[in-house]
Amino acid sequence: MPQQNRLYLLPIIILFLGCSVGGIGSTIDANSGTTTTVILIRHAERDNFFSLTARGRQRAQALVSAVGDMGITAIYSPDIERDLDTVKPLADHLGVNITLTPRLSKPMIDQLVGEILTDHRGEVVLLVGNGSGNLRTLHHRLGGSGEGPYPYGDLFVYTMPHQGPVKVVRSRYGP
Repeated sequence: MPQQNRLYLLPIIILFLGCSVGGIGSTIDANSGTTTTVILIRHAERDNFFSLTARGRQRAQALVSAVGDMGITAIYSPDIERDLDTVKPLADHLGVNITLTPRLSKPMIDQLVGEILTDHRGEVVLLVGNGSGNLRTLHHRLGGSGEGPYPYGDLFVYTMPHQGPVKVVRSRYGP
């Protein structure tokens, strides 16, 4: 090979090796393509003593049929009897522990959403709340618009891709 051709070949080899070695150390975005799903509901019907009514217990059982096959890996609930009674049949059916949260206050909502999106990235999480403005704030923080799950039996599903807009689907469950 003539000397002049070797001089041209040397920079090409160095460039090729540099690209190859650089490619080895490059990072891949582990979250790319990951979609997290959050299901948001209000607790079932309650009486004046804040316990579920017979209709509320029926609705809690209906929740199992409505979302029991969606691949739920975590359930979050305030440590309030009516909320826990709403999700307990589902938790028992799935064999999933209920993660207790304090009563949702507006300052806590960002912390809770951040925890769900970090600790349960790529999973399906159900969150039950109460019909206060806090549930509406949570709905908006998850990407929804309008009132959110206020009526008993409303079920909102937020599909949150790693990038791009959140898809919100509203449906109903129970009697």
